[in-house]
Amino acid sequence: MKPRVPVGVIGLGRMGQIYSRHLAQTIAEARLVFVSDVLEDRARALASELGVESWSTDYRELLASPAVKAVFVTSPTSTHREVVVAAAEAGKAIFCEKPIALTLEDTDQMLAAVDKAGVIFQVGFMRRYDAGYQAAKRHIEAGTIGKPVTFKSVGRDPFCPDLNYARPDVSGGLILDMAIHDFDLARWLMADEVKRVYAEGGTLAFPQLNTVGDIDNAVINLLFERGALGNVEVSRNAMYGYDIRTEILGTEGGLNIGYYQQTPLLILTRHGICHDMVPYIIERFGAAYQAQAKDFVERVMRDQPPAVTGADARAALVIGLAATRSFKEARPVDLAEYR
Repeated sequence: MKPRVPVGVIGLGRMGQIYSRHLAQTIAEARLVFVSDVLEDRARALASELGVESWSTDYRELLASPAVKAVFVTSPTSTHREVVVAAAEAGKAIFCEKPIALTLEDTDQMLAAVDKAGVIFQVGFMRRYDAGYQAAKRHIEAGTIGKPVTFKSVGRDPFCPDLNYARPDVSGGLILDMAIHDFDLARWLMADEVKRVYAEGGTLAFPQLNTVGDIDNAVINLLFERGALGNVEVSRNAMYGYDIRTEILGTEGGLNIGYYQQTPLLILTRHGICHDMVPYIIERFGAAYQAQAKDFVERVMRDQPPAVTGADARAALVIGLAATRSFKEARPVDLAEYR
């Protein structure tokens, strides 16, 4: 039997359950030994379903367990600073979902705690593990499309989120919560930093979001340090399905990443041509989540540095904070304001 890394998961909402199932069922290098959630019924039910030895409503009990070597932090963003700092002080290897925090102050406290403890700290930007995005990165580095000059990314969810989640003090709001994936892709694929952002947004489809201070659509323009241009669109109201696409234009060609169809089938009738649509995140990025979790566990096993660092997370957060400020203040925001 190969050695396996004993892992715990803190926070068992949608993302916590995705990671828990991968760790328990599909990643041979991991052994899920502890789960924690503030909702007792949820923690107990998932532990029973997956055959997990221990569960708790207090994440500190998980961190105190000598049986746990690494933790996945998938609790609400507003709790990340407290949980990650405690996990670092407990000497656990840490995987943290994005955004790692809602403020730079919290982010810097987390990174300082991780650095002091000397533990591995990896951040959940799973699109870097998607086959299409990885192929695009290889082609860009190989010079297939020449010098990249524009970046365009679309991220559209098929429904309005729960209002308690949509609250900016919980999730960060639409721009920070959703577009941070695109901001990370922009830095990664363009191999450049963002210099300035300008955002426009509004509550155009779900007026109930006004009651918690969030919006449902936003468009953010980016100016990169070396002069390239970018545009990111995020939306909550893609009622036709889950729509995630990116385009990079270079001096010698372009790349389009993403797709509409879940199955490679067109139905042709007298009424027209139709096809199905990617329904939601697990159908589109399930393999990427699995690959990301597997990579983290293997890095813990081999004592290797993380593939996606705290510095990467901080850089994407700065773009998100600047874009949110731009929307609120109706002006371009230079990222130098955050340095």
